[in-house]
Amino acid sequence: MGRLDEKVAIVTGGCSGLGRAIAEQFIDDGAMVCVVDRSQERLDAMKAQLGEKSLFIQADVSLVKDNLRMVEEVIHSFGKIDIFVGNAGIYDGNKGINELTVEQIDRGFDELFHVNVKGYMLGAKVVIPELLKTKGCMIFSGSHASFYSAGGGPLYTASKHAVAGLIKELAYELAPTIRVNGVAPGVIGTTMGMPKSVGEDVPSIISGVEQSLPLPFIPKPEDYADLYVLLASESAKTMTGTIIQADNGIGIRGLVKPSGSL
Repeated sequence: MGRLDEKVAIVTGGCSGLGRAIAEQFIDDGAMVCVVDRSQERLDAMKAQLGEKSLFIQADVSLVKDNLRMVEEVIHSFGKIDIFVGNAGIYDGNKGINELTVEQIDRGFDELFHVNVKGYMLGAKVVIPELLKTKGCMIFSGSHASFYSAGGGPLYTASKHAVAGLIKELAYELAPTIRVNGVAPGVIGTTMGMPKSVGEDVPSIISGVEQSLPLPFIPKPEDYADLYVLLASESAKTMTGTIIQADNGIGIRGLVKPSGSL
Protein backbone atom coordinates (compact mmCIF):
# COMPACT_ATOMS: atom_id res chain seq x y z
CA MET A 1 0.00 0.00 0.00
CA GLY A 2 1.36 3.40 -1.02
CA ARG A 3 0.88 6.49 1.10
CA LEU A 4 -0.89 8.22 -1.79
CA ASP A 5 -2.90 5.33 -3.24
CA GLU A 6 -5.74 6.50 -5.51
CA LYS A 7 -4.82 10.16 -5.05
CA VAL A 8 -4.56 12.49 -8.06
CA ALA A 9 -1.79 15.06 -7.98
CA ILE A 10 -0.66 17.95 -10.17
CA VAL A 11 3.04 18.86 -10.11
CA THR A 12 4.10 22.00 -11.95
CA GLY A 13 7.65 22.30 -13.20
CA GLY A 14 7.57 18.52 -13.08
CA CYS A 15 10.00 17.46 -15.80
CA SER A 16 13.34 18.27 -14.23
CA GLY A 17 15.14 18.70 -10.95
CA LEU A 18 13.00 18.82 -7.84
CA GLY A 19 9.71 18.67 -9.73
CA ARG A 20 10.63 15.46 -11.49
CA ALA A 21 11.77 13.89 -8.22
CA ILE A 22 8.43 14.84 -6.60
CA ALA A 23 6.41 13.42 -9.49
CA GLU A 24 8.33 10.14 -9.52
CA GLN A 25 8.05 9.74 -5.75
CA PHE A 26 4.31 10.42 -5.86
CA ILE A 27 3.93 7.72 -8.51
CA ASP A 28 5.98 5.30 -6.42
CA ASP A 29 3.62 6.01 -3.51
CA GLY A 30 0.52 5.18 -5.54
CA ALA A 31 -0.65 8.55 -6.91
CA MET A 32 -1.83 9.33 -10.41
CA VAL A 33 0.21 12.35 -11.44
CA CYS A 34 -0.26 15.18 -13.92
CA VAL A 35 3.14 16.57 -14.84
CA VAL A 36 3.04 20.19 -16.03
CA ASP A 37 6.00 21.79 -17.78
CA ARG A 38 6.75 24.50 -20.34
CA SER A 39 8.95 22.23 -22.45
CA GLN A 40 7.17 19.78 -24.75
CA GLU A 41 10.51 18.10 -25.42
CA ARG A 42 11.04 17.35 -21.73
CA LEU A 43 7.45 16.18 -21.39
CA ASP A 44 7.83 13.77 -24.29
CA ALA A 45 11.05 12.34 -22.85
CA MET A 46 9.51 11.86 -19.40
CA LYS A 47 6.33 10.34 -20.85
CA ALA A 48 8.42 7.66 -22.55
CA GLN A 49 9.79 6.60 -19.15
CA LEU A 50 6.69 6.69 -16.93
CA GLY A 51 3.63 4.50 -17.03
CA GLU A 52 -0.11 4.78 -17.41
CA LYS A 53 -0.67 6.59 -14.12
CA SER A 54 0.66 9.87 -15.56
CA LEU A 55 -0.67 12.74 -17.64
CA PHE A 56 1.63 15.27 -19.33
CA ILE A 57 0.54 18.83 -20.06
CA GLN A 58 2.53 21.57 -21.75
CA ALA A 59 1.63 24.85 -20.06
CA ASP A 60 2.94 28.22 -18.92
CA VAL A 61 1.92 28.53 -15.28
CA SER A 62 1.86 32.33 -15.51
CA LEU A 63 -1.05 32.26 -17.99
CA VAL A 64 -4.67 32.04 -16.83
CA LYS A 65 -5.79 30.04 -19.86
CA ASP A 66 -3.08 27.42 -19.37
CA ASN A 67 -4.01 26.95 -15.72
CA LEU A 68 -7.68 26.54 -16.59
CA ARG A 69 -6.82 24.04 -19.32
CA MET A 70 -4.62 22.13 -16.87
CA VAL A 71 -7.55 21.56 -14.50
CA GLU A 72 -9.91 20.65 -17.33
CA GLU A 73 -7.54 18.00 -18.70
CA VAL A 74 -6.87 16.48 -15.28
CA ILE A 75 -10.58 16.21 -14.49
CA HIS A 76 -11.24 14.73 -17.92
CA SER A 77 -8.50 12.11 -17.43
CA PHE A 78 -8.74 11.30 -13.71
CA GLY A 79 -12.07 12.74 -12.51
CA LYS A 80 -10.74 14.59 -9.49
CA ILE A 81 -7.78 16.45 -7.93
CA ASP A 82 -6.48 15.69 -4.44
CA ILE A 83 -3.08 17.37 -4.40
CA PHE A 84 -1.69 20.48 -6.07
CA VAL A 85 2.09 20.99 -5.97
CA GLY A 86 3.17 24.44 -7.11
CA ASN A 87 6.82 23.91 -7.93
CA ALA A 88 7.64 25.63 -11.23
CA GLY A 89 10.27 28.27 -10.65
CA ILE A 90 13.15 30.22 -12.13
CA TYR A 91 16.32 31.62 -10.55
CA ASP A 92 18.24 34.90 -10.78
CA GLY A 93 21.70 33.36 -10.85
CA ASN A 94 22.50 34.82 -7.42
CA LYS A 95 23.12 38.16 -9.10
CA GLY A 96 23.27 41.02 -6.61
CA ILE A 97 21.64 44.36 -7.21
CA ASN A 98 24.96 45.90 -8.21
CA GLU A 99 25.41 43.24 -10.91
CA LEU A 100 22.05 43.97 -12.51
CA THR A 101 21.23 46.85 -14.79
CA VAL A 102 18.08 48.86 -14.26
CA GLU A 103 16.68 47.27 -17.42
CA GLN A 104 17.45 43.75 -16.14
CA ILE A 105 15.68 44.49 -12.87
CA ASP A 106 12.68 45.92 -14.70
CA ARG A 107 12.26 42.99 -17.06
CA GLY A 108 13.66 40.27 -14.78
CA PHE A 109 11.27 41.15 -11.96
CA ASP A 110 8.26 40.67 -14.22
CA GLU A 111 9.56 37.39 -15.65
CA LEU A 112 10.58 35.89 -12.33
CA PHE A 113 7.57 36.97 -10.26
CA HIS A 114 5.16 35.88 -12.99
CA VAL A 115 6.46 32.31 -12.66
CA ASN A 116 7.52 32.07 -9.00
CA VAL A 117 4.57 33.90 -7.42
CA LYS A 118 1.79 34.55 -9.92
CA GLY A 119 2.08 30.98 -11.24
CA TYR A 120 1.52 29.59 -7.75
CA MET A 121 -1.42 31.88 -7.05
CA LEU A 122 -3.15 31.16 -10.36
CA GLY A 123 -2.67 27.42 -9.88
CA ALA A 124 -4.11 27.64 -6.39
CA LYS A 125 -7.11 29.63 -7.56
CA VAL A 126 -8.14 27.24 -10.34
CA VAL A 127 -7.79 24.06 -8.25
CA ILE A 128 -9.72 25.31 -5.22
CA PRO A 129 -13.14 24.07 -6.44
CA GLU A 130 -11.77 20.58 -7.01
CA LEU A 131 -9.82 20.43 -3.75
CA LEU A 132 -12.94 21.48 -1.85
CA LYS A 133 -14.66 18.37 -3.21
CA THR A 134 -11.84 16.01 -2.16
CA LYS A 135 -10.73 17.87 1.00
CA GLY A 136 -7.34 17.96 -0.63
CA CYS A 137 -4.16 19.90 -0.10
CA MET A 138 -1.69 22.28 -1.68
CA ILE A 139 2.07 22.16 -1.34
CA PHE A 140 4.39 24.89 -2.58
CA SER A 141 8.14 24.87 -3.13
CA GLY A 142 9.74 27.63 -1.15
CA SER A 143 13.45 27.89 -0.47
CA HIS A 144 15.89 28.75 2.26
CA ALA A 145 15.69 32.09 0.41
CA SER A 146 12.12 32.30 1.76
CA PHE A 147 13.68 33.09 5.14
CA TYR A 148 17.32 34.15 4.71
CA SER A 149 19.64 36.14 2.49
CA ALA A 150 22.28 34.73 0.11
CA GLY A 151 20.08 31.99 -1.31
CA GLY A 152 19.83 34.03 -4.47
CA GLY A 153 19.91 37.66 -5.49
CA PRO A 154 17.22 40.21 -4.59
CA LEU A 155 14.85 39.08 -7.36
CA TYR A 156 14.79 35.41 -6.34
CA THR A 157 14.91 36.07 -2.59
CA ALA A 158 12.02 38.51 -2.76
CA SER A 159 9.95 36.04 -4.80
CA LYS A 160 10.56 33.21 -2.36
CA HIS A 161 9.71 35.40 0.62
CA ALA A 162 6.45 36.09 -1.22
CA VAL A 163 5.85 32.33 -1.54
CA ALA A 164 6.18 31.96 2.24
CA GLY A 165 3.56 34.66 2.70
CA LEU A 166 1.29 33.06 0.13
CA ILE A 167 1.44 29.70 1.92
CA LYS A 168 0.46 31.27 5.22
CA GLU A 169 -2.34 33.39 3.75
CA LEU A 170 -3.87 30.54 1.76
CA ALA A 171 -3.65 28.23 4.78
CA TYR A 172 -5.56 30.84 6.77
CA GLU A 173 -8.20 31.44 4.10
CA LEU A 174 -8.79 27.83 3.04
CA ALA A 175 -8.93 26.16 6.45
CA PRO A 176 -10.47 23.89 7.54
CA THR A 177 -11.15 22.10 4.25
CA ILE A 178 -7.91 22.53 2.30
CA ARG A 179 -4.51 22.19 3.91
CA VAL A 180 -1.72 24.42 2.51
CA ASN A 181 1.91 23.75 3.33
CA GLY A 182 5.36 24.13 1.82
CA VAL A 183 8.87 22.78 1.65
CA ALA A 184 11.87 25.10 1.80
CA PRO A 185 14.83 23.21 0.35
CA GLY A 186 18.36 24.41 0.82
CA VAL A 187 20.94 23.79 -1.85
CA ILE A 188 20.04 21.34 -4.62
CA GLY A 189 22.39 19.71 -7.10
CA THR A 190 20.51 20.78 -10.22
CA THR A 191 20.35 23.50 -12.87
CA MET A 192 17.65 26.17 -12.71
CA GLY A 193 16.12 28.22 -15.49
CA MET A 194 16.78 31.95 -15.61
CA PRO A 195 14.74 34.91 -16.83
CA LYS A 196 15.85 35.58 -20.39
CA SER A 197 16.56 39.17 -19.49
CA VAL A 198 18.99 38.20 -16.73
CA GLY A 199 21.10 35.38 -18.19
CA GLU A 200 21.53 31.74 -19.19
CA ASP A 201 20.44 28.76 -17.08
CA VAL A 202 22.87 28.19 -14.23
CA PRO A 203 23.60 25.69 -11.41
CA SER A 204 21.47 26.50 -8.38
CA ILE A 205 24.41 26.21 -5.99
CA ILE A 206 27.56 28.18 -5.30
CA SER A 207 30.72 26.14 -5.85
CA GLY A 208 32.15 24.90 -2.56
CA VAL A 209 29.13 26.02 -0.53
CA GLU A 210 28.82 22.60 1.12
CA GLN A 211 31.95 23.39 3.16
CA SER A 212 30.02 26.09 5.03
CA LEU A 213 27.01 23.93 5.91
CA PRO A 214 26.42 22.13 9.22
CA LEU A 215 25.40 19.10 7.14
CA PRO A 216 28.21 19.35 4.55
CA PHE A 217 26.82 17.72 1.41
CA ILE A 218 24.86 18.80 -1.64
CA PRO A 219 21.43 17.10 -1.64
CA LYS A 220 20.01 15.64 -4.82
CA PRO A 221 16.42 16.52 -5.82
CA GLU A 222 15.18 13.12 -4.67
CA ASP A 223 16.48 13.83 -1.16
CA TYR A 224 13.61 16.31 -0.75
CA ALA A 225 10.80 14.42 -2.50
CA ASP A 226 9.66 12.39 0.51
CA LEU A 227 8.84 15.59 2.38
CA TYR A 228 6.21 16.38 -0.25
CA VAL A 229 4.73 12.89 0.14
CA LEU A 230 4.54 13.46 3.88
CA LEU A 231 2.66 16.76 3.46
CA ALA A 232 0.31 15.20 0.89
CA SER A 233 -0.51 12.22 3.09
CA GLU A 234 -2.72 11.64 6.11
CA SER A 235 0.42 11.73 8.24
CA ALA A 236 0.32 15.53 7.93
CA LYS A 237 -3.37 15.95 8.76
CA THR A 238 -2.48 18.23 11.69
CA MET A 239 -0.39 20.56 9.53
CA THR A 240 -1.42 23.66 7.61
CA GLY A 241 0.54 26.87 7.12
CA THR A 242 3.69 24.86 7.82
CA ILE A 243 6.88 25.27 5.81
CA ILE A 244 9.38 22.47 6.34
CA GLN A 245 12.88 23.97 6.32
CA ALA A 246 15.14 21.28 4.89
CA ASP A 247 18.23 23.41 4.43
CA ASN A 248 21.27 21.43 5.67
CA GLY A 249 21.33 23.77 8.67
CA ILE A 250 21.58 27.04 6.73
CA GLY A 251 19.25 28.58 9.27
CA ILE A 252 21.79 28.15 12.06
CA ARG A 253 24.94 29.11 10.14
CA GLY A 254 24.04 30.89 6.92
CA LEU A 255 25.67 30.66 3.52
CA VAL A 256 28.99 31.87 2.22
CA LYS A 257 29.00 35.49 1.15
CA PRO A 258 28.28 35.69 -2.56
CA SER A 259 31.03 36.98 -4.82
CA GLY A 260 30.60 40.50 -6.09
CA SER A 261 29.23 41.81 -2.78
CA LEU A 262 30.38 45.15 -1.48
